[in-house]
Amino acid sequence: MVTRALGKRPARHDPRAPKLTRLSFMQRAAPLRLIRDHIDPAPLLLGNGTIGDCTSVGLANSFRAQSACGGFQVDVTTDEAVAFYSLSTGYVPDNPSTDQGGVELDVLATAARDGYALATQTLFPLWGTMEVADLNAARLCMAAFGPVYCGFLLSESDMWTTELGALASVWDTDVPAGRGDTTPGSAGGHCALLWDYTGTGDTDLVSILTWGTIQKATWRWVRSRMDEVHAIAWPQLKPASGMLNGQDWETLRAENAAYLANA
Repeated sequence: MVTRALGKRPARHDPRAPKLTRLSFMQRAAPLRLIRDHIDPAPLLLGNGTIGDCTSVGLANSFRAQSACGGFQVDVTTDEAVAFYSLSTGYVPDNPSTDQGGVELDVLATAARDGYALATQTLFPLWGTMEVADLNAARLCMAAFGPVYCGFLLSESDMWTTELGALASVWDTDVPAGRGDTTPGSAGGHCALLWDYTGTGDTDLVSILTWGTIQKATWRWVRSRMDEVHAIAWPQLKPASGMLNGQDWETLRAENAAYLANA
């Protein structure tokens, strides 16, 4: 039987956090469709079946998906993902009481300050946040960076599975009876990545990278469940989109430095 853990603590919205709206490319309209069927983002589970390390796993799958957009891949192990989960949240392996999940802003700040350590390199992200209601901004960042790092309030109905342990083929707000409480957050908080989309209508489909797979959802589900959204740039693995100009990179670096200096 497939197991899936959550692990995102309640969103903290810090007005000092780096803002994506200050970047020039954010003034554009997002593409009407973003299809990436030809790219394998290769998401990994990395322990999130048994412990609440989704905030760490989201970062790992972010740099893996961004790498895939550039035609290569970055290896990461479960031990490395758990080590970063420990660094960013205080989790102590084999001590279940310390498995309390992570606050996304704290996890992002830890990665920017201390890096995400891998066997062959340590990756340092630049990141920025945006308003959850601004889906154009989220779509623009998907086009610019690859994946977008999000927090979701999952309902019990979202966690419904078939007898074989599979989730519903599409997460939606229109749920068949008998699948449990549909209240956002009734199951808990989860970190996952927005990846691509078939259109911008309420019932158009969005691909979400989570639990080592690609889960489909409608935009109306995303609007209902998403409680924070951040874009991540990995300068060592620069996005291949070319949407960020030199000034945008410098603005993002300056905003991150200021946030870390005052965090």
